[in-house]
Amino acid sequence: MAVPSYRREVPVVSSDTFTRLADFVLRRPASVFPAPVLEQARYLLLDTLGIAIAAGPMEAGRIARDAAILLYGSSDPQHLARMLFDGRRASIAGAAYAAATQIDNLDGHDGYSPTKGHIGVVVVPALAALAEARPDLTGPEALACLVVGYEVAGRAGIALHATVPDYHTSGAWNALGVAALGARLRRLGETQLREALGIAEYHGPRSQMMREIATPTMLHDGSGLGALVGLSAVVLAERGFTGAPAITVEAPDIATHWQDLGVFWQALHQYVKPYPICRWAHAAIDATRGLCLVHNLAPSEIAHVQVNSFHYAATLFDGMPDTTSKAQYSLRFAVATYIIHGRIGLEHISGVGLGDAGVADMLARITVTESERHSARFPAGRWADVVISTNDGRVLMSGDVHARGGPEAPMTLQDVEAKYMEFAAPVLGPVRATAIRDAVLSLDDRDSRFSDLSALLYDPPKTLG
Repeated sequence: MAVPSYRREVPVVSSDTFTRLADFVLRRPASVFPAPVLEQARYLLLDTLGIAIAAGPMEAGRIARDAAILLYGSSDPQHLARMLFDGRRASIAGAAYAAATQIDNLDGHDGYSPTKGHIGVVVVPALAALAEARPDLTGPEALACLVVGYEVAGRAGIALHATVPDYHTSGAWNALGVAALGARLRRLGETQLREALGIAEYHGPRSQMMREIATPTMLHDGSGLGALVGLSAVVLAERGFTGAPAITVEAPDIATHWQDLGVFWQALHQYVKPYPICRWAHAAIDATRGLCLVHNLAPSEIAHVQVNSFHYAATLFDGMPDTTSKAQYSLRFAVATYIIHGRIGLEHISGVGLGDAGVADMLARITVTESERHSARFPAGRWADVVISTNDGRVLMSGDVHARGGPEAPMTLQDVEAKYMEFAAPVLGPVRATAIRDAVLSLDDRDSRFSDLSALLYDPPKTLG
């Protein structure tokens, strides 16, 4: 009988790719990051914090924070961090896990179309956890760390999607962005960075995204584990644990995805969501929104709504949801909610909103069909078209519409600030919410300190009204 071969499928290489990556992550000073990129990082941070604040009282966030206390503690002050808007201490990995899980369960955070997933959900919690031990951290350096996380995670995600057949959750690759950010903040060496990336990739949760789409739960996009794995990888590498190479960084056939690092800025191409709903539904919502606004349609005038969109959008939860998780993964529910209320807020996807009789009645008048035309443009684009038939015989067509929030149809900076206040102020009160906004937007000042912001981030809402 032949002896099986166990040779490594991917060779260990000392690649130009990793050398370029190490220079970018560990040695590029914040002062040479382009000003527009750091400005964008401020708004991505602000938007993510708004979702973290609004998600704090939700059940998934409470469970995740309690679990972090039970499971992911530390006895070392250098590895402890307070949990966002909670105040209790866990390990740095536990605090990042709790916040990422919390954010992931209110599907209003930023994303990146080429990765079919999300980055801010992990890099913002990681920055907040690690900053506790860095009182000297400047605002520009904090923003540069975020950008490092976005750039590394985005390229790792594209590389992983390009080389494996399964559709995996964001935690599988956004852990590498956390590892890179952590390596920079904890001043790891080049060898330690390489090991950390390899550990993060190896342990990243390769969970099945379509399983979660079919049966929505609090698992969402696997980003809680992505944050946990990423910071665990940093600490392991710091102490000598080995894990290199990361295939999504060092495999020769994916080098093209890293060649423009520091030239093409993926942070500028993230999308910001106008609705706390899976973005696969956003094009349909926006197409419906456009028709309702142009024709001043009242819900009572609508006889039928035909939505045509790409394959994955057509597979979203099809019915009246009974949980927030299902509500955020339901296209028909989202479109019906917008028609009835003219907006989609947290109150519509939770609590009594899940039993809204008007939304249920409208949902029954909505049909969703896959369009090959729209499917062919995914994942580069998120397209839909909507046809509304009215009770008086009109047939109103939206034409092809792309989801708002990304480079194709960006939200204004004023829109992002307004969204943040809409989500944050009801939980924290307008005074504290405004103070956080102002502190975030001042981080590009070279004399700013991240501690001026972090002083506002950890206490639970009830202690600072």
